Amino acid sequence: MTVGTQASFDSLKTKVRGEILLPQSTGYDQARTIWNAMIDKRPAAIARCTSVADVVAAVNFAREHRVDLAVRGGGHHIAGNALCAGGLVIDLSLMKAVCVDSVARRAHVGPGATLGDVDRETQKFGLATPVGINSTTGIAGLTLGGGIGWLTRRLGMTVDNLVSAEVVTADGRTQRASANENTDLFWALRGGGGNFGIVTDFEFQLHPIGPEVFAGLVVFPFSDAKTVLQKQREFMATAPAELNVWAVLRKAPPLPFLPAGAHGAEIIALAVFYSGNPADGAKVIEPIRHFAKPVGEHVGAQPFTAWQQAFDPLLTPGMRNYWKSHNFSELKDGVFDTVIAYAGKLPSPHCEIFLGVLGGAAARVSSDAMAYGNRDANFVMNVHSRWETPQEDQKCIAWARDFFKASAPFATGGVYVNFMTADETDRVAAAYGANQARLAQIKAMYDPANLFHVNLNIKPASRG
Repeated sequence: MTVGTQASFDSLKTKVRGEILLPQSTGYDQARTIWNAMIDKRPAAIARCTSVADVVAAVNFAREHRVDLAVRGGGHHIAGNALCAGGLVIDLSLMKAVCVDSVARRAHVGPGATLGDVDRETQKFGLATPVGINSTTGIAGLTLGGGIGWLTRRLGMTVDNLVSAEVVTADGRTQRASANENTDLFWALRGGGGNFGIVTDFEFQLHPIGPEVFAGLVVFPFSDAKTVLQKQREFMATAPAELNVWAVLRKAPPLPFLPAGAHGAEIIALAVFYSGNPADGAKVIEPIRHFAKPVGEHVGAQPFTAWQQAFDPLLTPGMRNYWKSHNFSELKDGVFDTVIAYAGKLPSPHCEIFLGVLGGAAARVSSDAMAYGNRDANFVMNVHSRWETPQEDQKCIAWARDFFKASAPFATGGVYVNFMTADETDRVAAAYGANQARLAQIKAMYDPANLFHVNLNIKPASRG
């Protein structure tokens, strides 16, 4: 691909109703700032699209002028694929409408919407679709990579609830993909990332959830971490689908329900979420309180939208981030030993390790039903290495990589694409497994020149 010139981008201004930002434009630096502060790229232009016609014009421009093309939804992906250096960024953040049909239990969602936008609008009707755990995440990237969160055990992944998508493909055409239309494209979109086009409308199945759920944190001493993890493993093996419990190991933030002496100390926190009748929540989670003697707890009925934002303060934009992740079909004691060893030597007070519980409805989908195929992943581990200054880069990245290597013998070998960093292109095949070959064939059908390559890329199959 080539680097665009200002003169060529000036011609794009006549075709796009939204704003075209060049390096000298007011607002350019703000528009190129994304969640992970380690990513610092300077696009030649940023097209802030306001309509599908804008997206079509920008895609056609990038293809005809052979410039690198990146697509920004929420700008939240750890790898920083929302930006490219010297090319064109299609910024969808202004296209964030959420339209709910409460009778049909469907929502049409724009590609610039965040999870918070979706939750806010759907919860007006007591409805929800399964999304992630950080409300500032973009719905587009989350969905195209899979989508896991508190409702996964009960209602499946985000992609399992995608009904249709309107897509601008590399040739500039707008196509609808669903179980009945462009079925190969629909198959690929559900987990294949941004490799196959730009989705301008997501249609989701909605389910009755909330408006209140029973949720919160039960915090235990770090010295009891192995006992807590073992008992959580046993408890969740027979837990109802309405219940999800994730473990987080980190230094305790100054939460008001924790004693002052615990602030800054290593802890293990169990994040508890029950989407059944909130009145039953206390009874359902009662065994958790006895895994060990808690340092403190804060659980109870609360709005679903509030719980969806509970972890936002730990994932604010502007920090430097590096992640490593594994999938597990089971959690053996050796995993716990490794987790505890590395949680005991966190390189920054902002670092954390979380173990998320999947399975349930997500595991009942066939591995070849769609591009996302890691249905044997009953658990996912993500190492959030997070820090403030460039001087800390080396030690924080090294810690995450060492931990990843030490825990690999217990993992499935698969990986969740939304947790992959920019230096993990060698793991793309691991993300897709047996579905990789079909994805490459579909890529050759819809994007043979690999226009959409600023991502964890699936290269088009060669045509021989």
